[in-house]
Amino acid sequence: MYRSIRERIDRHAATVTVMGQGYVGLPLALRLAEVGFRTFGFDTDSTRASALQQGHSYVVDVPDKRVRMALSSGYYTPTSDASVLRLSDVIIICVPTPLRKSREPDLSYVVGAVEMVKEHLRPPQLVILESTTYPGTTNEIVVGRLEESGYRVGQDYFVCFSPERVDPGNKQYGIHNTPKVVGGVTPACTDLGAAVYRHVANEVITVSSARAAEMVKLLENTFRAVNIGLVNELALMAERMGIDIWEVIDAAATKPFGFMPFYPGPGIGGHCIPLDPVYLSWKAKQYGFYNKFIGLATGINANMPRHVVAKVSEALNLIGRAPHGASVLVLGVAYKRDVDDVRESPGVEVFHLLEAQGAHVDFSDPLVESIRTPDGRSVRRVDLTDERLRSYDCVVLTTDHTAFDYHWIARHARLIVDTRNAFRGINAPHIIRLGAPTPHPAEWQARMALRVSVDGQ
Repeated sequence: MYRSIRERIDRHAATVTVMGQGYVGLPLALRLAEVGFRTFGFDTDSTRASALQQGHSYVVDVPDKRVRMALSSGYYTPTSDASVLRLSDVIIICVPTPLRKSREPDLSYVVGAVEMVKEHLRPPQLVILESTTYPGTTNEIVVGRLEESGYRVGQDYFVCFSPERVDPGNKQYGIHNTPKVVGGVTPACTDLGAAVYRHVANEVITVSSARAAEMVKLLENTFRAVNIGLVNELALMAERMGIDIWEVIDAAATKPFGFMPFYPGPGIGGHCIPLDPVYLSWKAKQYGFYNKFIGLATGINANMPRHVVAKVSEALNLIGRAPHGASVLVLGVAYKRDVDDVRESPGVEVFHLLEAQGAHVDFSDPLVESIRTPDGRSVRRVDLTDERLRSYDCVVLTTDHTAFDYHWIARHARLIVDTRNAFRGINAPHIIRLGAPTPHPAEWQARMALRVSVDGQ
């Protein structure tokens, strides 16, 4: 069985199905098709499959042209028909792994995908899980359910885990030049998984087990979450001490060793960084281990949107306004720069918190058309104009999209709270920054009285 499927992979004769055609699955499916594998892009959402069949992409990082080229090559077929699983030699699962409201892992999408695979399992097949999850998931859920078919893992079918490392919006690193980590349930499983990924990535790193590979992804994002939590806490401290944290970070980053810059912000969002540490912490508790660093960082990062709203309140006080009744524009509600994903977005939370304080809130985001409020309302974005910018009491920058013209915004906005240091280099007293002290009202009034227009006139 092993030799049969390995030979098909090596000859590009293997048929691959990628389950889930979202931010992770779609780029992977296209890459597999581009290197010559017959690839099915499977998604249970028939509207997604239909859009892809017509050559339309809904993922910012994937242009329509790339989808159309894959379709015209004949190697890529989008579908919502699960029967393609039986036709496949390799099945790669790329489905969401969110948190429940109780802050526990929700693996319902993984379980659903595995049940589909089990229904169509036929030897020999390789099943790869890419969805981020806690150590043990591949063995406990994927193998645990597939073995109910009566087939033997490592002999009749093969299973491994390879953490997705997609960084939405990153134009420098993609699937081809980001090393791929693979860990299998058996050595044969690892070998087959590595054989697949060597066709799509420049470098493949193998580890001793699926559990180790699962831990790799959680370590990567827990490292980021903890360090972001540290710098967010230092930003709060710097504000009280009258120090500009951005200046401090830039100076510290000149050290060529022993320091890696992380930057404060309105909170963390997206699917990975806010969730992965929680997955790891949840699993650790089953072993009687409690992650203090993770708990502290999660708490700090989760409270940053509330600090931003407090910062807005301080800024409004400079012009004699309170949040209640003030008109506020939130600039950017995607969770990070140059993506359209609002999952766990701190910008969306800032929007909701300001509304809860009685402010009249709008948002503008070049990549997000609408957001939904906790009470079920759909709020559409507003377009930016000179007059509209001047009409708001305060503009809050929560996502620093490159499409924003920051000099133009600074010229027309009455008051700005910058949570990303996006207005760096623009020396204007009406720009209040997270991580820097808010001036005393009398001091601010004196600065404004001497203000020279930022456009030089």
